[in-house]
Amino acid sequence: MAFPLVSDTHDCRSCYKCIRVCPTKSISFQEGRARIVPDGCILCGACYLACPQEAKKVRDDKAKALSLIQEGNAYCSLAPSYLSAFPGTGYPALREALLSIGFKDVEETAVGATIVKRLYDKETEKGERDVIISTCCHSICLLVEKHYPELLDCLAPYLSPMLAHAKDLKERHKEAKVIFVGPCISKKDEADTYGIVDCVLTFEELKDIFAERNIHPTPKMEEIVPEESKARLFPTDGGILGTMEKSSQNYVYFPVSGTEEAIAALESIKRGEIHKTFIELSACRGSCINGPALGDNSASFRAFLDTVRSAGKKDFEAKVYKGEEIAKKFTPNRVFEAIPSDEEIAEVLRKIGKTKKSDELNCGSCGYSTCREKAMAVIRGKASLEMCLPYLMEKARSFSNNIVKSSQNGIIVCNEDFSIQLINPAMGKILGLRDPSTLIGSSVSTILPPESYAIALGGTPLVNKPEYLADYGKYLETTITYDPQYHILIGVYRDVTEARERRLSEERKAAETVDIADQVVAKNMKAVQEIALLLGESAAETKVALNRLKDALKKDASDE
Repeated sequence: MAFPLVSDTHDCRSCYKCIRVCPTKSISFQEGRARIVPDGCILCGACYLACPQEAKKVRDDKAKALSLIQEGNAYCSLAPSYLSAFPGTGYPALREALLSIGFKDVEETAVGATIVKRLYDKETEKGERDVIISTCCHSICLLVEKHYPELLDCLAPYLSPMLAHAKDLKERHKEAKVIFVGPCISKKDEADTYGIVDCVLTFEELKDIFAERNIHPTPKMEEIVPEESKARLFPTDGGILGTMEKSSQNYVYFPVSGTEEAIAALESIKRGEIHKTFIELSACRGSCINGPALGDNSASFRAFLDTVRSAGKKDFEAKVYKGEEIAKKFTPNRVFEAIPSDEEIAEVLRKIGKTKKSDELNCGSCGYSTCREKAMAVIRGKASLEMCLPYLMEKARSFSNNIVKSSQNGIIVCNEDFSIQLINPAMGKILGLRDPSTLIGSSVSTILPPESYAIALGGTPLVNKPEYLADYGKYLETTITYDPQYHILIGVYRDVTEARERRLSEERKAAETVDIADQVVAKNMKAVQEIALLLGESAAETKVALNRLKDALKKDASDE
């Protein structure tokens, strides 16, 4: 079976909220996207509830459940926390709604709770165990199996109410298929692991089915609380203890709810500080009425009060089982992770600018309690350097400062009232300012016309607009944009004075060259004309002389 909880990396936005709330740090980050690590996950649902992008997805078992129901022999085991998910309804209304889906019958899981709590009482009466931890919460069982296997002997060796009820149903109804409906994600894994329950639906999934079929469970009249319903207290904080006889005076009884509190209790047991104690442990703060898969509702005082008021004074009628008939075995499944050396940790810390102890802020923004824990996660491939917010901020600040300072263009950043927030050295050079930083907080109008900023603030950006600053004798190309997200105006100025003067100089030189060329052409044309004139006069005179010579020659010839 697929793991009941996964992270959709496409929707993940690297906010690190999931790792901050994960009690076992069973989330890794690759390319800035969160992935759940099944080996260490206890399916408490903290990341599922915390994720602002709803990127954590619970395995959808609705199709499987409806298929089992269609086969005609499916029994519903309804968790006693139903009043948290369906406030103001009551068991009769929910039972009727569930039967309308096609269940053959519906019973309360509290019947299984009655079976289990009797065995808890017998366990304390025997007095053989030093510390006894309730095993109703599968997330707590996973926490011990994976992270505190040395405390496995402290777990009460009995099935959870869900499994005990399913076993009881199948003994009474041969060929029955049992579908548990409740607020837990971890129960899906428990069903997969032990094979007694055929399918698990969360209250969220049940609400989806009701919505698809237009079913609205509402009480027809005020429910009369049956006398035999004491185990309905089970999903409340201290509810298990509230149903037990606690006849053994050798034990101290107390409830602990919430994963952080549970871990603290387990650490205390591990240190040998707790003895002769029965501890009701629940991963959810407030116990099961505050389960992660309730749907639109969350635990409230009303849910607690309604659940308490729905419980009678006597136990459900349920078969009395021997301990070995309801026995449950737990398997150590410790998560082994290599312990990095001090040198490896120091190298990672150095990469994020933490070269001395005072640099280790231990701010927790990355999700880890200390910088060293974060460094260890980096070495194990579960985290990245960029998860360190102070490092990332310093890196971004340094990067942006370097760009701004080294830019050849002038840069001014103003807020919406045109107050200067940043001005770089290049802008100071353009304006001939010795120390531009003295202008921080001043209005941009003290050095530049504010009209362009007003236009940009109004929604019309200026792009490479040519302008001449007469006060400074500068020609500029101005670009001003408005960033509505951060409420700032960014002005970028390119000094084109030298380029403009160079272009004007080249234009003057070109004009002078053209003028000189015109003069040369005029002179040449005059010379050509004069030469032509001289050549014309010479030709005429030559012609006259030749004609005279010809006539003289003709005369001499005739005389002879």
